[in-house]
Amino acid sequence: MALTHIDPQGNAIMVDVGEKAVTSRTAVAAGRITMSGECFYTVQSGQSKKGDILTVAQVAGIMATKRTADLIPLCHTLNLTKSRVEFRLLEEKRAVEAICTVSCDGKTGVEMEALTGATVALLTIYDMCKAIDRGMTIGGVHLVEKSGGKSGHYVSPGEGAP
Repeated sequence: MALTHIDPQGNAIMVDVGEKAVTSRTAVAAGRITMSGECFYTVQSGQSKKGDILTVAQVAGIMATKRTADLIPLCHTLNLTKSRVEFRLLEEKRAVEAICTVSCDGKTGVEMEALTGATVALLTIYDMCKAIDRGMTIGGVHLVEKSGGKSGHYVSPGEGAP
């Protein structure tokens, strides 16, 4: 399969979606941040000097979905109809899982927006908690599911899916 963002001469291009049909599209992405026990308790309790860490991270993730085309050079600007970031606290792993769901009615998918939203939410948790634990790790960011468009429905078969 050929890469869609490279023309035959090897130049970077933004894919022409002008002839594609408008369909309802949804994507879900997730990732995790793992931290020390003290840091996890701070996140879990909502007792941070900087405020409610998860609420701030939630807003940051949603804002990021709306700015994805500004961050990823060849992404199309999309009129999102839904952007949601949720968290699961995984106490036994001292981890927080961010799950970002994005939807739109458009000519191209929202996978990049969902991946960006989940990643920025996790980065925001890191930023707000780095005074407690600089050894936090972010990982496992992946597309969980997508629907709509020519390629149809996809569900991640991989490890790390929520």
